Amino acid sequence: QVHLVESGGGLVQPGGSLRLSCAYSGSIFNAYTMGWFRQVSGKGRELVASITSGGTTKYADSVQGRCTISRDKAKNTVYLQMNRLNPDDTAVYYCNKMYSAVPWGQGTQVTVSS
Repeated sequence: QVHLVESGGGLVQPGGSLRLSCAYSGSIFNAYTMGWFRQVSGKGRELVASITSGGTTKYADSVQGRCTISRDKAKNTVYLQMNRLNPDDTAVYYCNKMYSAVPWGQGTQVTVSS
C-alpha cells in the first residue's frame, strides 16, 4: 500500500521559515512528478509547487521566489523549503503525485502567526 507521510510543519512567526518533508513508500515514485499542495479549512486544495523526475520545478504565483521544492531520490523524499512566511501561508500542506493522485496523507499543519 502506498503511503505519503508529511512532516515539518509548525507554528512560525511572519517572516520565518520552515522546511517540509514528504516521505513516500516505494522508489517508483521517483519516476513521477510530485507536488506540494495546501488546503485551508473550508476551501479547496491548492497546488503550491511541483517537481518532475528530472528536477524541473514550477511554483504558484503566491509562493514564487519564497519557496523551493526539491527531492532526494535516495531517500524517497520531496521537500518544500518555505521562506518569508506570511499569514496567508497558513494551511495544511500535503504532497502527492501531480497526476493520478494516490490516497492522501495526513498532511502537516503550517501556522503563521505572531
